[in-house]
Amino acid sequence: MFLLINQQWQLLPILIGLVFCLGSLFVLLNVNIYHYTFQQLLATRVSQEVYRQAQIATETALIELQRTQAKLIQSEKMSSLGQTVAGIAHEINNPVSFVHGNLRYIEQYTQVMLHLIELYHQYLPHPPTEIQAELDAIDLDFIKQDMTKILHSMNAGTTRIKNIVLSLRNFSSLDRAEIKEVDIHEGIDSTLLILSHRLNATSTRPQISLVKDYEALPKVECNAGQLNQAFMNILANAIDAIDEQSVTQNKNQLASNLGEITIRTSIVNQFVQIAIADNGCGIPESIQGEIFNPFFTTKQIGQGTGMGLSISYHIICEQHRGQINCLSTPGKLTEFTILIPIKM
Repeated sequence: MFLLINQQWQLLPILIGLVFCLGSLFVLLNVNIYHYTFQQLLATRVSQEVYRQAQIATETALIELQRTQAKLIQSEKMSSLGQTVAGIAHEINNPVSFVHGNLRYIEQYTQVMLHLIELYHQYLPHPPTEIQAELDAIDLDFIKQDMTKILHSMNAGTTRIKNIVLSLRNFSSLDRAEIKEVDIHEGIDSTLLILSHRLNATSTRPQISLVKDYEALPKVECNAGQLNQAFMNILANAIDAIDEQSVTQNKNQLASNLGEITIRTSIVNQFVQIAIADNGCGIPESIQGEIFNPFFTTKQIGQGTGMGLSISYHIICEQHRGQINCLSTPGKLTEFTILIPIKM
């Protein structure tokens, strides 16, 4: 009995060692499991961070690509416009100048002939019967009055065509492609003259009224052709907004809420400020932060590319180091405020 108990006590250290060994293995196994799990979590977080950084880089690259594409489109558009305007200006200006210059001589010759007829009538108050019958048939008094009116109308028409050609030249600034001191009002007026046909009454709305509130401005260092392109994009959007608003209004509303575009200029510190406002359909608040993004448009397919305001933003903010802001109340008012530094 004593020997049996003695043998069991001798086995106790072995059993204790075995327990400690198994416990160590268990702890080591748990440590390895925890370490593996930690490594997996760390790898997952690193992967998520890498994915997030890659996503940010991709979005940045996409925005930069869109901006580059917008610049290329704008550059190509201005280049094509300049070539088109140059051809139109040349083809129209030459024959119109010929007609306009000769109208002065035709008017002088007409006055001489009418004066000669008056002299004949003064010295021959009673012409022969055949001549008197012809005078009664042609109504000479009416012809004398109408001929003068026709010549004045022709002169006014050719003068208007010459002004349009000059406005086309000023708009694209064919002779001022670089940064120079220019009259901002001249550029706005040239742009308005080109868009004047869109202000006329249509089958869906009355004529759009134009209000100009110009302050005396100094000449501004800028690329006039590019700024005129920006003005045209904003003004064209204003006209589109009024057209869209008129579609949803009845005749009574149209009569009481006539379309109106207001252009105000002023000096703010070292900047020239141009504010262009319209009372069209307005811009919903939810998308006001996206209107300057390339290719963003609310118009139907075929009615807009979403490049107009993006190009305007690029011209004003990036090319001229200016600012452009938009304030809009849907259904009431939209106003774009442009700030251009007087000296670049």
